[in-house]
Amino acid sequence: MRVRKKAGRAVARLGGAVLGSLLAPAFAADAAVKPAATAAEVAAWVEQLGAAQYARREAAARSLADAGRPALDPLAAAITGGDFEVASRGVEILRGMLAADDEPLAAEVERRLEDIAAGDTAVDRLAQSALEFHQAGRAAAARERLESLGAVFRERLATAGEQGIEVVFDAAWRGGPEDWRLLPRLRSVVCVSVHGVPLDESAVGVLGRVRGVRRIDLFGTAAPEAAVAALGGRLPDTLIDVRKGGKLGVSSIVQDGPCALSGVQPGSAADKAGLRPGDVVLAVDGEPVANFEALAARVARHGPGEVVRLEVRRDGGTDERFPCEVRLDAW
Repeated sequence: MRVRKKAGRAVARLGGAVLGSLLAPAFAADAAVKPAATAAEVAAWVEQLGAAQYARREAAARSLADAGRPALDPLAAAITGGDFEVASRGVEILRGMLAADDEPLAAEVERRLEDIAAGDTAVDRLAQSALEFHQAGRAAAARERLESLGAVFRERLATAGEQGIEVVFDAAWRGGPEDWRLLPRLRSVVCVSVHGVPLDESAVGVLGRVRGVRRIDLFGTAAPEAAVAALGGRLPDTLIDVRKGGKLGVSSIVQDGPCALSGVQPGSAADKAGLRPGDVVLAVDGEPVANFEALAARVARHGPGEVVRLEVRRDGGTDERFPCEVRLDAW
């Protein structure tokens, strides 16, 4: 008899995590064969969250977690129903659903928790903590995965002066479509730059789900024009710079006025064509350019290997003007 009591106390001390793991295979097998939960079943499980018996509470929690979407409304009602113990168990169930492979379900659960977390009660703070834990974990895992596949993360100032992260995808990127979908999980991203990575309509659509992004550079991506136009409609306050992929290799510190080059990248197309810092570009393919921004816009119309014809003024006493043909590099 004493042995049985000791054993009973030992099992009790194992806690919810171990009991849940013991029950998991049975529930997993049930979930594989049973149909979607009925409203009556869900209501019964929600009621059992307040049961005095620990095993009943655990079984109900597992069943609600397996039920998925049909359990969301009843759970949300129970969480805001005034019983803190039931509410805490309900929040924990929703937090578990956030980790589901079903992305639409996880997004819906996240919205429910955001609604619950809008206030400042103890239950609201539980929901806030669940969201913060979930988002931090997803963001960290997503960044680690993207970096392992060649994406580059840089700290930078956003156009509005806010500190944030720039994510760069270039020739080093080795990921596939599934990895690309990790991008919206990141936080504090203000700029996404894609250089020479082909993007289809689906990939461009993913960019529209990046929260808080202020600038998107699409250089040499061959992104469908219709998809880019749709992206602009979805992110009206985001600067979207689309270029076919031709690279001149120059820079300028002059924002307004003549297009004076302050830098020529060594080994670039411009360097090979003989351009120098201090040169002023007057026209591209016969079209006058008033400033460096206009030069960039003209070059953006061309792809790698295409030739652009520049008219250049070289200051130096003689005010020399000469034509210059440049075969563009790739980003």
